[in-house]
Amino acid sequence: MSRKSDISRYDRAYFDRWYRDPKTRVKSEAAIARKAALTLSVAEYYLERSVRTILDVGCGEGNWFPALRSMRAKVRYTGVDASNYAVERFGKKRNIRLGSFATLEEIGLAEEYDLIVCSDTLFYLSLGELEQGVASLAHRAAGVALLELYTDEDSLVGDFPKEGLQSASFYRKMLSRHGFRSVGSHCYLGPDMAERAMQMEKACGNTA
Repeated sequence: MSRKSDISRYDRAYFDRWYRDPKTRVKSEAAIARKAALTLSVAEYYLERSVRTILDVGCGEGNWFPALRSMRAKVRYTGVDASNYAVERFGKKRNIRLGSFATLEEIGLAEEYDLIVCSDTLFYLSLGELEQGVASLAHRAAGVALLELYTDEDSLVGDFPKEGLQSASFYRKMLSRHGFRSVGSHCYLGPDMAERAMQMEKACGNTA
């Protein structure tokens, strides 16, 4: 389960507040599109081809789906979220299946994906579920993973946990244990791609 165990709160009102209402939303469509463009570019730089498959875990309503499809019309997108509301409303339209980071091995995902996205979601997880999810994602990361992790030193605005965040060193060591290598801006090469990064491409603070 997530750090906030009552997943029923992730209903339409929740998404209206944080993603649609101009006064309270934390991300606009334009911001998501910019982030998607950055992530696609990084993945395709290392893959040396267009991204074909994307796994978006903790995707909510699948807000990345229209942005990604506008840039790569043929990309195969799979979303995973624990919100019954999001899956009921957008599951068929945006290929979102019900699941969590703890159940990735149980919901029939593909063996590998060119791009994995975990945006604005990892900070909700307990450390146990985070470790479990990262381990599952590591062997599916055939290219690049966007893993947005925030530390106890970051200044955060929005629906963020008030406690439980760890240090940058803690997260770097955890990701390194599972073979991920940072190339900056929350982007990580998967274990099989890690050696493609030249020394000066690696982000400062890499432990591998």
